[in-house]
Amino acid sequence: MTGVREWTLRQRVVSLLAVVAVLLVGLAGGAVVVAAKNRTHIDAILNKTGPLRVQAQEVLNSLLDQETSVRGFAVSGDQADLAPYDAGRARERELVAEMQPLLRDYPAIREQLRVVEERAEAWRQAVAVPVITTTEQSGTAAGQALVTDQARAQFDQVRAALDNLQSEIIEARQQSAEDVRRTSDLLVVLLIAALAVVVIAGSMLLISLDKMVVRPLTGLADQVREVAEGDYRNGITGAGPPEFVRLAGDVDAMRRKIAKELDEVREARERIEWVNSQLQKQAEELTRSNRDLEQFAYVASHDLQEPLRKVASFCQLLQRRYAGQLDERADQYIAFAVDGAQRMQRLINDLLAFSRIGRLTTGFTEVDMNKVMGDVAGQTEAARQYADAELTWDELPVVRGEEPLLTNLLANLVSNSIKFRRPDVPPKVHVSARLVGDEWEISCQDNGIGIEPEFADKIFVIFQRLHAKDAYPGTGIGLAIVKKIVEYHGGRVWVDTGTEEGTAIRFTLPALPEDVEAATAAAADADGPATDDAGDGDGTSGDDGGATGVPEQAAGSGDETDATDGPDRAPAGGRTGDMRETVG
Repeated sequence: MTGVREWTLRQRVVSLLAVVAVLLVGLAGGAVVVAAKNRTHIDAILNKTGPLRVQAQEVLNSLLDQETSVRGFAVSGDQADLAPYDAGRARERELVAEMQPLLRDYPAIREQLRVVEERAEAWRQAVAVPVITTTEQSGTAAGQALVTDQARAQFDQVRAALDNLQSEIIEARQQSAEDVRRTSDLLVVLLIAALAVVVIAGSMLLISLDKMVVRPLTGLADQVREVAEGDYRNGITGAGPPEFVRLAGDVDAMRRKIAKELDEVREARERIEWVNSQLQKQAEELTRSNRDLEQFAYVASHDLQEPLRKVASFCQLLQRRYAGQLDERADQYIAFAVDGAQRMQRLINDLLAFSRIGRLTTGFTEVDMNKVMGDVAGQTEAARQYADAELTWDELPVVRGEEPLLTNLLANLVSNSIKFRRPDVPPKVHVSARLVGDEWEISCQDNGIGIEPEFADKIFVIFQRLHAKDAYPGTGIGLAIVKKIVEYHGGRVWVDTGTEEGTAIRFTLPALPEDVEAATAAAADADGPATDDAGDGDGTSGDDGGATGVPEQAAGSGDETDATDGPDRAPAGGRTGDMRETVG
């Protein structure tokens, strides 16, 4: 039984079908044999015993014709009365010849037919031939004298032999009929047995499938359903054929793998939740720290500036009142103190400006960069007049942002370009824009001293200076403010180190959807790369920062023009308020 239980489902089904096939083939073979015998018995009834019975009756009739013909000839003596005798003999021989082939399987009938022939021949030799001969030679009276009771008794013996022949034929016919019934019954039994085999095999197959397939699969499905509902700890076991046991093992292996991964995910989730809690704590700590920093900024902007102003004021009073009255070293010390106090004030103001970017917000609006450049031209007018600088810009786009921060951004870039100029070379600053994908790339190009490539990233770090404060004054925070403003607006800023002269600082700002759609439509109409021109407000610049197809607006020393606000709106006296002090 252990070996049978280890059989696969295929082996079990094949074995059952093989047994059923063998049984059905055996039954079919037996049915064929029985059917052949039945056909033989039916053939014996229809084609042998039946004709033999008829032929035996005809033999009797032919002998009766012979006996009647002989007695009639003995009475009349007419030769014509012997015609039935001759015809009867001929018919008798013909019938006997026909019966011989049919008697191969019936030796008793053949023996009885031989007895009939012998007695018939003995009657003819003892009665018929003498009566015919005597009648022909001695007359009818002599012939009739031979037809005695003894002659009739001898013919009765022929009749008795024929009756025995008929009895043998009837008995053989009945035997054949009995064989037909027996073989027919046997054939029916075989058919019933075949039907029983089919029914039993089908029932066994259904029971086997229910036991070996349906129940194991149902049990496996129930276990899988429990696992699918979340009970991943529930082990899956298989039953039935080895295939189902292996299938259950594979499913259980998959369950174990999923459970392991879920454990890992659960542990990772716990770690993430722990990290999130830590981050939340850190965020709360940062929020508290920011509040403290804001408080510090408030203190720095109010409480610290007051002592600095007092120190600076009294140092300036000392400088004015006692200038020349003390020794040269005392004057130098007082000058150092005044300069330090003033630089501390500028540094505090720049730090406050840097920390307020993105915190004190008025919300994004649509800002016309041409108007911004007009404000920048006004703010930097004094510095440009002092340095004989020229400021020009192309048609600039409209972007979303905070106008004060964007003005501060461009003012810092323009002021830097003016400050870091080459000796004895009038500075030139040009601002342009071009649409790149879904961003505006705005460039500020000058002809100043330039920036070495290895310092291209350092200049945006707060308090990072490349020159001594005596050569180029400032706090070193201007470009850090530029970077923070650009990133606050979702862009990026960098130094183009590929320029042949001066410095080119480029930054990106997100473009309005309608500008992107217009550029895409223009590119589709032209079947080529999109080219922005000033007519639709999308200024584009080439590699040198200049724009194509638009008139430039210039803001020079004394003759600058601006399409939006104009340079005449610069503050009186050529000063730019505190902006000059916030430029790095």
